[in-house]
Amino acid sequence: MPPDTHTVIVNGTIVTGDGSTLHERGIVRIGGTRIIDVAKGDTEVGTGAFVVDAGGCTVIPGIINAHAHGCIYGPSMPSGSAPVRPVDVDYFRNRHLLSGTTTLLNVCGLALPDEIDGPSTVRHPLDIHLTTAHTASNLAAAIAIDGAGLSERHKIARIDDMVDKGAKALGEAGGGQTLGGGAQDYRFIPAAIRAATGISLHPKAARALKEAVLGRYLDRSLPDLPRLDALLIETRLAPQITASDVVHLIRETVMPPVALSLKGFDEIAAASERLSFPAIFHNATPTATTLIKLAETFPKARIIAGHSNHPMFLADEAVRFGLELKKRGVAIDVSTLDCIETRWRNNAANIDALVEARLVDTLSTDFAGGDWDSILSAIQRMVRKGQLSLPAAIGLATGNVSRIFPELAGDRGLLERGKRADVVIVDNHNLGRVRHIVANGKLAVFNGAMAAGQS
Repeated sequence: MPPDTHTVIVNGTIVTGDGSTLHERGIVRIGGTRIIDVAKGDTEVGTGAFVVDAGGCTVIPGIINAHAHGCIYGPSMPSGSAPVRPVDVDYFRNRHLLSGTTTLLNVCGLALPDEIDGPSTVRHPLDIHLTTAHTASNLAAAIAIDGAGLSERHKIARIDDMVDKGAKALGEAGGGQTLGGGAQDYRFIPAAIRAATGISLHPKAARALKEAVLGRYLDRSLPDLPRLDALLIETRLAPQITASDVVHLIRETVMPPVALSLKGFDEIAAASERLSFPAIFHNATPTATTLIKLAETFPKARIIAGHSNHPMFLADEAVRFGLELKKRGVAIDVSTLDCIETRWRNNAANIDALVEARLVDTLSTDFAGGDWDSILSAIQRMVRKGQLSLPAAIGLATGNVSRIFPELAGDRGLLERGKRADVVIVDNHNLGRVRHIVANGKLAVFNGAMAAGQS
């Protein structure tokens, strides 16, 4: 379908993305790359149009995912690790698109603009952008934990230049790699344990060991030895390594980048206020108090508390910190992680608590070691459980994101005349079932399959 084709979507339920508007039956007209009309009821289709029958379906704006990883070809994660394998980049991009995402912000933070698509001359229909966290402390934190993907040109890059070259937000300030979070549980601690003992450790066991040694806030001065001894028996590590050696190993694995990463928070917040630019921060138990202080110190900074349902929080803590951040003008993001359907490491207690407390502004995936669940599966769950109305739930991943990240998505996120024609058609009974996608006016997915030449 060429971009100048007049496309008409008929017979569907229309949810516009503004958080409140729903038309039980309506029509969306697309001309070229723009939406030219949205109306309720039935109207004349006209001649010469490409008609998409959305009967039995809901028509929504394309999902905007403003906190994702693994979708570009540069250094990966806030640890500046080696790039994700190209075959996996392709897989993650296709997964995001086929689950309804049409715009994605890759927040690893240390890649450069020419690494969004790498050497490829073919543009993926998923509109992919990046962020910048190129400050001295963030780069030093990355090098302290890994930094294998950083070349000299990454190390000398700085925020102002990156913004001039098209970065859409600052961040992600900090990450699980540099702040003792999920990536320590699924990557760094298991690797260190395996190197020391030859034993492979499940991420849940790695998290439990970490918390026994350092606490959930990374502030424990002495380990919980009874708990640690019990865990060593449970994990069958006891014959292979002593408790004191585990304490040393975990401290040496987790803590080296932490102070540097927290200093990087200050640098990103100051830059956000100076540039009036959105800034995404790793929100978890070791950083929530820091974020509150930064919101007070830099009141004009545009702070987004990323994945505020982080598993290091207890549910009541997530809500308490969310309330304090929200009072200070911070936008509250929650991520699907693997807690909606997969549930390999995480559960939905924290996201449920934040949604039910009406604290959530935006909904993203994050990465979760590649196990992330789709945004629409989370929206389906919210609606099915009666946590939010359908328009309010859709708004978390469309209109709200365009409002909080106008540099990324100010021209999209709403089914409205003049907006970019990113439109997703999903099953009425299960919003996670994506049938058709129009991305920038082109039919990118039809009947659940990517259009020829789109992958």
